[in-house]
Amino acid sequence: MDSSSQGSGGMKGGIGGLFGGGAPEYSNTELAGVPLTGMSPLSPYLNVDPRYLIQDTDEFILPTGANKTRGRFELAFFTIGGSCITGAAFGAVNGLRMSIKDTRDMGWSKPRNVQILNMVTRQGASWANSLGSVALLYSVFGVAIEKARGAEDDINTVAAGTLTGMLFKSGSGLKGVGRGGLAGLALSGAYALYSNWDHLTGSSSSSSSSSRLY
Repeated sequence: MDSSSQGSGGMKGGIGGLFGGGAPEYSNTELAGVPLTGMSPLSPYLNVDPRYLIQDTDEFILPTGANKTRGRFELAFFTIGGSCITGAAFGAVNGLRMSIKDTRDMGWSKPRNVQILNMVTRQGASWANSLGSVALLYSVFGVAIEKARGAEDDINTVAAGTLTGMLFKSGSGLKGVGRGGLAGLALSGAYALYSNWDHLTGSSSSSSSSSRLY
């Protein structure tokens, strides 16, 4: 009799809790089987420590030994493809500007349209080839330097940019090699400075605040 009344009471409590009528009640017998040693139960049926449910950092499922950030080899494909697309876009715009300027004395006719289309296509392909070659050289140098040094830092970026500029302008003589190296050094150094700007400003602000305290 007691067990039937206890079961009916639990059923009423469960139905009431389902429709917002009231919270279910649990007997001491039901709660006795829940281990509480070192745990903070959320409910009698979910015995989980809440500390395992709160994560301060992002958790990813990665292969064994893999890093959470992409390496230079993985980013090389994105860099080369993005450079080719960017070069094609800039080349097309430049070709359109040049063709309209060169054919401004001609009326809008089929020969002018064909000439404009040829100029846009030629300039787009030329710019895409140039920027794609630069991105390919930079990626190859970056991966090679990373494998040789066994580290990934801004030194690899600056070295790869400098070598890329030197090799890209190697057909223009020693002066061209020097100018290309300086251009690559300046661009890669500016990129390294931009990528670490938050870290540099944060460190400078923290050092200034600590000097004020003393």
